[in-house]
Amino acid sequence: MLALMDALGAIRAFMDQGGPVLYLIAALTFVMWTLIFERVWYFKGGLKGDVQTTLDAWEARPERKSWNARQVRYALISRVSEKINANMDMIATMISICPLMGLLGTVTGMIDVFNVLAFTGGGDAQSMAGGVSRATIPTMAGMVAALSGLFANTYLTRIAKRENQLIEDHLTMDH
Repeated sequence: MLALMDALGAIRAFMDQGGPVLYLIAALTFVMWTLIFERVWYFKGGLKGDVQTTLDAWEARPERKSWNARQVRYALISRVSEKINANMDMIATMISICPLMGLLGTVTGMIDVFNVLAFTGGGDAQSMAGGVSRATIPTMAGMVAALSGLFANTYLTRIAKRENQLIEDHLTMDH
């Protein structure tokens, strides 16, 4: 329990050093990773049921060569594709926003440095160092969050493309 309290204290000290923008980056990263885990969970579990339902609906059709059958096939593929690609754009957007939030932290930290320079004439190095810390920590946090999300998004995008192709391949128009 003591180790947990020490870890929470270290996290709080780090967050305080980075300024209020760091809390926004942390919230953004939490939401981003929640969506990433939701997609992984869907690909590992729920997707199989959706694909099977779609295949059953297609196989139940008596004919599959007419124009109407092609439109039904297209609609079935679109429905599954929509489920496969759900939240993927939101994840990509959050990945793009993370470095921008880090940049916002940089700007606010540098404003603190300039305020110290304006009031002290540059003589208070310790106060200026606090502003520089507030400038660099959010930048680092935004970049780390974006990089971690970028790797996960690449993995999920590859799975989504593969699954979209597989569903198209499974809905054959042979009879």
